[in-house]
Amino acid sequence: MTAAITGIGAALPERTVPNSYFEAIGSSDEWIVKRTGIRERRFLPEDGRLADLAVTAARTALRQAGRDAADLRHVVVATTTPDRTTPGLAVEVAARLGTPQAAAFDLHAACAGFVYALDHGTALIESGRARAVLVCGAEALTRITDPADRSTAVLLGDGAGAVVLTDLPDAPVAPAFHLASDGEHIGLLYADRHDRKLRMDGPEIFVHAVDKMSDATRRVLERCELTCDDVDLFVAHQANARIVKAVGKEIGVPPERLFLNVDRVANTSSASIPIALAHAQEDGRLGPSGVLGVAAFGAGITWGAGVLGWRLG
Repeated sequence: MTAAITGIGAALPERTVPNSYFEAIGSSDEWIVKRTGIRERRFLPEDGRLADLAVTAARTALRQAGRDAADLRHVVVATTTPDRTTPGLAVEVAARLGTPQAAAFDLHAACAGFVYALDHGTALIESGRARAVLVCGAEALTRITDPADRSTAVLLGDGAGAVVLTDLPDAPVAPAFHLASDGEHIGLLYADRHDRKLRMDGPEIFVHAVDKMSDATRRVLERCELTCDDVDLFVAHQANARIVKAVGKEIGVPPERLFLNVDRVANTSSASIPIALAHAQEDGRLGPSGVLGVAAFGAGITWGAGVLGWRLG
């Protein structure tokens, strides 16, 4: 059994927020673009529901994969900002898709969550316990953003993305992942239960993100006996354009095979990679079939990288 991506979908809130919104806290458009590459982001309304975005993204992915929701036996949603403390977002997504009996759960690994969830989904298929798995990343980071904190407020946005993984005997590559964590560095990026707002040591996070994502990617490529030349598109967590470009340079990915959409949506945490995949397809950067490289880094600290194939109808 070999898992591959056969459907991709994304959904964003209607409200677009330009950099000028942050002039009140001393951040100009020029300052933000120079340091992050971000030009705008999307905000979910205060009373908006993240499940709506997740369901829309999932339906698009299922439609592209040519699958009915009834084909799903597992729905995995990576999120740190669900609509409820409990139950998780995934059970509502599964029910609204029309597969309420599916195993459904939320996975929390911060910005690395989608890569962790991809690893879990591919393992279910490789073990023969599933033929199709929905993996979604969905975040409403504005719920845990301090609007007066210049170091984080300009970086974050809301959105959802999803992929369908299916068993594909002639997949372009057998999936492989490397995941890791280091709880000694929790204080670099966190939101505690009292403050409930993200706090970050930006310079330290930059160094760790580039180092950890680069190392994890090298490990995965080595395990697969591949080089960067064998990867058709590399999509890293869209935390910051400078971070993504630094990782690409570190591992030797040429600019034409490194995808960036952080300028349009900012950092959407675990939703960033699937949203980027949907935008890459819209931009003509994904052919009908190929080898995908992914990497992410998040609070915890957590990080990971993976290689897997896609085949889209």
